[in-house]
Amino acid sequence: MSARSGALILVLLLAGIPCSAGTRDLSPKEEQQVEVAMRLIGHQVLLAAGDSTSRVLPIEHQGDRYRIRFENPFAFEPSRITATVDSVVRRTQIATLYVVEFVSCDSALVVHSWRASSNPEQGMMPCLGRNQSAACYELWFTILERGPASFQGDGIDVQASLPAMGSNAGRVLMVLVPVALLIIGLLFIARRSRKRQAHVDDPNVVRIGGFLFNTRNMVLSFKNERVRLTSKEAELLQLLSASPNYTVEREKILATVWGDEGDYVGRTLDVFVSKLRKKLEADANVRIVNIRGVGYRLVLEE
Repeated sequence: MSARSGALILVLLLAGIPCSAGTRDLSPKEEQQVEVAMRLIGHQVLLAAGDSTSRVLPIEHQGDRYRIRFENPFAFEPSRITATVDSVVRRTQIATLYVVEFVSCDSALVVHSWRASSNPEQGMMPCLGRNQSAACYELWFTILERGPASFQGDGIDVQASLPAMGSNAGRVLMVLVPVALLIIGLLFIARRSRKRQAHVDDPNVVRIGGFLFNTRNMVLSFKNERVRLTSKEAELLQLLSASPNYTVEREKILATVWGDEGDYVGRTLDVFVSKLRKKLEADANVRIVNIRGVGYRLVLEE
């Protein structure tokens, strides 16, 4: 909700005019915002699959069901892909309840799917241990409940929320004051949401706490300061940020970032983590934690 729309509702309330926004279709501008989020999902899926060069093809959709296609075949690990997609949805706030399906282009069969929700009791997660070999896949994303970024619930049915008003001004104020406070609260939440989504339009920029991480240019920005990362530092940070607040196993980090470079890599991983920690010190709410005997976790505190 914008400040302008909030002010309009207040004027209507004070004038005693009922208004109702109800459920509506997304405007072209709002639809474009959701499609940008879908392209970001496709981009992060390819990065999680180790592909940083091929393209995400134009997004198609029918209502709230979106089809994301990819230029080249790729292999993926279900647990990592699931964490990647869910991370983007949390960051962009396009849905609070949704279904994701990876479909084989050849057989049109679903090879991996899950249902996720901001309410853990509504989510459904299948077995994540079966890796999928390199092939042509399509990602189908179905929004069951829109999130604040897709402007669901942007309107308020004032007529339904107000009782019949008589000439008693005191009764009128008893109704208007709580509604006005509600609108102020919604404006505050919307303002915070806009700050978090300010850089979503650029699929190469990832927000990590107070930092902005440009994965293409390998630049980490905090307020007016910019730090350039090495290629290994950038790959390591990208892998950790794809699964915030989840532990990434040490073996997965070594295989993804370094591949087969020998025992020397295992001893230097801690050095690279130490370098990243120093570059993230500007934000006390961002930490890389060592989970002894397992791996590392990028912790983002609210």
